[in-house]
Amino acid sequence: MEQLETFLSAFAAFMWGTPLVILLVGGGVYFMVHSRLLHFRYLGHGIDLLRGKYHSDANSTAGDVSHYGALSTALAGTVGLGNITGVALAITLGGPGAVFWMWVTALVGISTKFYTATLAILYRGEDDSGKLQGGPMYVIREGLGRHWLPLAWLFAVAGMLGTLPVFQVNQLVQLLRDVIAVPAGLVTADSHFRFDFIVGVTLSVVLLAIALGKVQRVSAVAEKLVPTMVIFYFVITGYLLLSNISEIPAMLGLIFTDAFTGRAVSGGVIGAVILIGVQRGAFSNEAGIGTESLAHGAAKTSEPTREGLVAMLGPIIDTLIVCTCTALALLVTGVWQGDATGVTLTSQAYEQVFPGFGAYLVLIMVVVLSTTTVLTYSYYGSKCMGFLFGSRTEKYYLWGYMALVTAGAVASLDAVISLLDGVYAAMAIPTMLSTILLAPRVRAVARDYFQRFDAGEFEPELSGRE
Repeated sequence: MEQLETFLSAFAAFMWGTPLVILLVGGGVYFMVHSRLLHFRYLGHGIDLLRGKYHSDANSTAGDVSHYGALSTALAGTVGLGNITGVALAITLGGPGAVFWMWVTALVGISTKFYTATLAILYRGEDDSGKLQGGPMYVIREGLGRHWLPLAWLFAVAGMLGTLPVFQVNQLVQLLRDVIAVPAGLVTADSHFRFDFIVGVTLSVVLLAIALGKVQRVSAVAEKLVPTMVIFYFVITGYLLLSNISEIPAMLGLIFTDAFTGRAVSGGVIGAVILIGVQRGAFSNEAGIGTESLAHGAAKTSEPTREGLVAMLGPIIDTLIVCTCTALALLVTGVWQGDATGVTLTSQAYEQVFPGFGAYLVLIMVVVLSTTTVLTYSYYGSKCMGFLFGSRTEKYYLWGYMALVTAGAVASLDAVISLLDGVYAAMAIPTMLSTILLAPRVRAVARDYFQRFDAGEFEPELSGRE
């Protein structure tokens, strides 16, 4: 068993290592060059689409949710532990300079998401029940042809396994136990099975009730909870940063200088700083992993380019804005120089400004964002299951998925978590390869759409988001 755990740990480390960095960042740079940055000029139009100014999409017969709902669902899968604990881990391992390389990953990820989300609409395909579906497996089947199906199967298998909830739930229950149960005397550090089990069962029941409502209900929950938590996050983080505003210029300078020296933590090994920053950035915004296509492929629109413009807002929100705020919170308070890691480090930063209840504020964010991530992942995994074995099997996947919520709550399954991390990263292989091969189609439809938009073919409606 020890040898198996070592092997799976090495597998996960390899999959999230240099090859994936080259594939994701190199692919993103290729999309930037290939597009000649055309989509960046229409960022404001993407915001207008998100606000619902172009209501013709609401009448589309294809898709299940609005642009706003699709982006909220995608953000529910990305704005979570990666933005709160992932940034802390990046700074702990790679120093402040790792944040700069997270920014770089987000910038190239904007183009990647534009391409993958455009393809998710352009090459929607019917499942066995005749319903239109989106996602990399349908992009591969419809865009590249059936002789590429093994690549689609690879994504579906990896997606079905990689989105299982063991890691998220395990970390969530641990935080609930450490912040609430142990201090309140409900459990001890060595005896907490009953508490973990009750929390796991409760989460399973609540999340299953939502997940059975399919993407419409998942999207409805995400539309409400994710923006609320992001606003809550900005309020408390904004107060923290204003309380330490004099330190912000120096910390921003430290991020830039350490990015090219690596002196703060990594002993001057610049390569280590770059690798850690890119890894955490890719894990944060998931650009090119393929999950974004599963969410955006459900959007109500007949214009593929529109969903690409909406999707490219994701890395801006979750990495360039949210992760930057978290990084500055850790740096200006000085907690990054201590011995703590992960969510504990983040809690310490907020405890400095909100003594006695800072950890509870972090707990609120983690509980909501982690559960929305688990909820979104259940949708992703069920779609992969449906592609492989038929749409009728999706409900069985959901029941098994929610059973694993309870399992993840009561057990620390290091080997399983390593396996899931590895196969999750494996989703990037079919996603990026198919996107690179189909990139000319994205550029063609984008140019056509932008020409029509510039010619005034589309008139905005000012009544706001529906």
